[in-house]
Amino acid sequence: MLRSGKGRKMLAIATVATVLVVFFGMGIQRRCAAQGGNDYESIELFTDVLSIVKKSYVEEVDTKKLIYGAINGMLSSLDPHSSFMPPDTYKEMKIDTKGSFGGLGIEITIKDGILTVISPIEDTPAFKAGIKAGDQILKIDDKFTKDLTITEAVKRMRGPKGTKVTISIYREGLEKPKDFTMERDIIQVKSVKFKTLDDGYGYVRISQFQEKTDDDLEKALKALHEENGGNLRGLVLDLRNDPGGLLDQAVKVAEHFIDEGKLIVYTEGREKDSKMRFTSRKGGKEQNYPIVVLINSGSASASEIVAGALQDHKRAVVMGTQSFGKGSVQTIIPLSDNSGLRLTTARYFTPSGRSIQAKGITPDIVAERVELSAVEKKEGMHIREKDLDNHFEVESKEPAEEKKPAKIPTHKMDEQMKSDSQLLRALDLLKGWDILKLMNKSS
Repeated sequence: MLRSGKGRKMLAIATVATVLVVFFGMGIQRRCAAQGGNDYESIELFTDVLSIVKKSYVEEVDTKKLIYGAINGMLSSLDPHSSFMPPDTYKEMKIDTKGSFGGLGIEITIKDGILTVISPIEDTPAFKAGIKAGDQILKIDDKFTKDLTITEAVKRMRGPKGTKVTISIYREGLEKPKDFTMERDIIQVKSVKFKTLDDGYGYVRISQFQEKTDDDLEKALKALHEENGGNLRGLVLDLRNDPGGLLDQAVKVAEHFIDEGKLIVYTEGREKDSKMRFTSRKGGKEQNYPIVVLINSGSASASEIVAGALQDHKRAVVMGTQSFGKGSVQTIIPLSDNSGLRLTTARYFTPSGRSIQAKGITPDIVAERVELSAVEKKEGMHIREKDLDNHFEVESKEPAEEKKPAKIPTHKMDEQMKSDSQLLRALDLLKGWDILKLMNKSS
């Protein structure tokens, strides 16, 4: 989920406010007539249905509830990421970006009309309970999810710390749905974690792009340098199961590794303000040590921007499995009654002109996790943008041919190595990189 900056929001707010005033105000007929008969007839149809429901429905219905429902239906027909947020949901969304909320810790979407897990957030009740990417959520407590919107489902899973919720999961390979009862917790999402893997080799994990992600990354890199005598020989940047977040934070993260003046990402949309280019600015840059970026099918949106930029500028080797493929930008627009609009306003492209929409980032080196079962390795278990209802296709702007990634052969490992085979391979690659560098110098 990507969001735009303040200036852009203000313009968007003014635009939507005008539309809403016109829509519900007395000038609606004159505006519709100016735009053409089709718009007028469609809105007249809407007002006719609203009037009939208000007058003849078996029970009295609140007008605001009907309007909210109509707006939500209109937006959900556009693409999987545009939605209407009533005041309480909009308030929760603003809390989410600060990295603290009460709930289970699951990123969800709609696939084929079914509520589906994109990825569980690390160290949350859902992650600890064993919820996995691709799981289909059939029920939340006793409520079937078939007709629930994403915002309604999120609302049902949220709640005070210590309260319990049961979700019914269907997963390929299970004979019948399985119930998971979890205790809600305050989800304090620490977006950046780090450690030294080996002498001179650092590891940074970004689980989500939040307001303080760049600040936390700066501290992590500083600590890694100090732990390793002021010099890093290589870095693993782990973006697996990172569902995305704030666009500006993705750009700032990439800036640490990309030279000043080089393009990181650009966006294109219908409005003038949706055409933006983000280039690396002045500031502290990391040394030109080798980097391996880890991705998988749970890596989406902002994490794909970072991986794509580093890959295009040949600043990193991308390893893992195909990413989710969310190449669209959502603008969050506050409305007059404290509700909010999440609207897809642009598509983003990597520096070379690649569109990630419904395609994802193709890793340079394909490396599956060794411990995955045969069932989990099936393509059907990997949920990506192209699988979602109403997703749109975008032609890439680069004349590049189909990327054919190299493959690393799997091999038998002991139990400790099996815990994260992809990370182990990334470290092996960094060490091999170092060896080749030394060999080139000696020759």
